[in-house]
Amino acid sequence: MTRQENIPPAVAEDRAADTVRRTTPAPLSLARTTTSDGVTVLRPHGEIDHCTVAPLRQALTDTPTTAPARTVVDLSEVTFMDSTGLNALIIGQRATRGTPGWIRLAHPRPCVQRVLRLSGLDAFIDCYPTLDQALAR
Repeated sequence: MTRQENIPPAVAEDRAADTVRRTTPAPLSLARTTTSDGVTVLRPHGEIDHCTVAPLRQALTDTPTTAPARTVVDLSEVTFMDSTGLNALIIGQRATRGTPGWIRLAHPRPCVQRVLRLSGLDAFIDCYPTLDQALAR
């Protein structure tokens, strides 16, 4: 007798991402743009782990010379994130303390959203379902 599971779509996507991660590690690339009103948008693409986190950490802690750091990290293309990615986000958030600057997260995939939720980081750093919503606040 075969047992059939009803797997919620978010869990199925997490499992699929885990399978892909084990078979084909994706290096992290990072695109950086600035909106007309001075908000930096970081778009990491790939996996964020101890081997790939350096560019993201550096981008989050670069000190602006003329204005407070206002940064949105678009997580829509991040396929995996471990505790080193969480740590980079925390370091970036702490760098804005005492300034009118901020860091916001946008559009995390379900597998990344789960890590944010389980760690409690989504209560520490504002997280939005879309990039447009993160930029509009």
